[in-house]
Amino acid sequence: MKTTLSFSTPGELETESLVAIALDQSEKDQSGKDPAGNNNSASAKKEKPQLKLATSDGAVQSVAADLLASGELTGRPFETNLLHKPAGLKAKRLLLVSGGAAKKFTAYDLRRIAGTAVRTLKSRGIRSFAFIAPTGIPAEEAVRAIVEGALVGNFDPDYYRSDRKDQQIDALTIVAGGNADHAALEKAAQEAQVIGESQNFTRDLVNEPSNRMTPTILADRAKKMCQEVGLKCEVYGADKIKELKMGAFWSVAQGSDEPPALIVMTYEPAGAPAKPVLGLVGKGITFDTGGISIKPADGMEKMKYDMAGGATMIGAMRAIALLKPKVKVIGIVCATENMPSGKAQKPGDVQIAMSGKSIEIINTDAEGRLVLADGLFYARQLGCTHLVDAATLTGAVVVALGYTNVGVFANDDAIYERLHKANDEAGEKMWRLPLDDEYKENIKSTIADIVNSGGRWGGAINAAMFLKEFAEDTPWIHLDIAGTAWMEDQKPWIAKGPSGIALRSLVEFVKSFVS
Repeated sequence: MKTTLSFSTPGELETESLVAIALDQSEKDQSGKDPAGNNNSASAKKEKPQLKLATSDGAVQSVAADLLASGELTGRPFETNLLHKPAGLKAKRLLLVSGGAAKKFTAYDLRRIAGTAVRTLKSRGIRSFAFIAPTGIPAEEAVRAIVEGALVGNFDPDYYRSDRKDQQIDALTIVAGGNADHAALEKAAQEAQVIGESQNFTRDLVNEPSNRMTPTILADRAKKMCQEVGLKCEVYGADKIKELKMGAFWSVAQGSDEPPALIVMTYEPAGAPAKPVLGLVGKGITFDTGGISIKPADGMEKMKYDMAGGATMIGAMRAIALLKPKVKVIGIVCATENMPSGKAQKPGDVQIAMSGKSIEIINTDAEGRLVLADGLFYARQLGCTHLVDAATLTGAVVVALGYTNVGVFANDDAIYERLHKANDEAGEKMWRLPLDDEYKENIKSTIADIVNSGGRWGGAINAAMFLKEFAEDTPWIHLDIAGTAWMEDQKPWIAKGPSGIALRSLVEFVKSFVS
């Protein structure tokens, strides 16, 4: 999607469709609470929304005035109304998208509204449109949100349908205020384009079925990307994994006929300080059967997305290389299948990780933490001073947080606060879970140093406690994206399928280290 900025008057812009946001200016929100927080659901239902457009353009306001005043619109977020041949505008259509309550409207909401506009228009065969940046949100922030949201909304996963329709938005024009800093807005749009395209690149990797996204193919895609953006990329196979004594990683890979791949991407910009060196480590299980502890058949087809953490790190490295922050970053993806076979590891086996720790295998379906254990330790061996891993690690995090928040774990408050600020800026929802020392009891083994599965209760925490053993004192964050890497249902702003979650936050996190 080509993105351009316009500083013209919206009503004078010739376009296939002009998009404006309608916000509810009423005092009571849709929860039925008045400004004092008192519940008054009955009166809230009776009160009509007071809808106004988030633009100062009189011509656009005039076209929409009758509809907004009609009482026909609910004002609920993502409600859309398309007006054809709007009198007084040069646009062929005017699309109104409701953003909900004005007092709660943020860049987080704007990003989703932009995606909703794209998905509404593309379904009608429209190829280009203009989006009026709303008043009330800082101009640069608004431009970023619109571009990122529009790109995310433009992605559809139906690659292999023989009747697939070519419904893509080719061009987006953002109508910004004439008093804004033009150069700053152009820069914001360009950076958002890189991030949005990198998020879709991640989604593209995750979307592929496992027969078309083996560890070897994932490594090839990573190498090709690195060549395009100027990153160093090294890919190692089984021999190197064994040479490095990555016993935890190899224990998962040994059951599959597909060879594993250790993918190492390095970004070393000229002029960057020697430290920090940021390590981004991703779980790359291209298909997870559970191994000998095999999963139920129902829903197993989705286990193609068990490499979403690795894909996120590959996509993040793409964005980092293009945005060029002055900080060193190493991306590591441990890619393999987890298969049952005569060669597969068994419950009760003991494996020796690269760090020297011995691991009793309780459940072969707790494999993601095994590959990450060696990935995290290897990142430290390569000189990484700060670590972040991302993985579709546990079903337990979905039980705890549902499909809305990423589960965040950290062994250091300062690094957590840095990430928390980054995900606020990126507009992604994450929630910190505890890593208290008491949980370490759950991963103790009677035969080895630790077990790879601490039982049902606190399952996401037990998995994080396991990983903490390999991060040790290095500042470290673990992102459990099991509930958020895949959209279970189609939303107005995004297709069902891979989400690309955490990429935006990771890029902001990396940028925060630039002094």
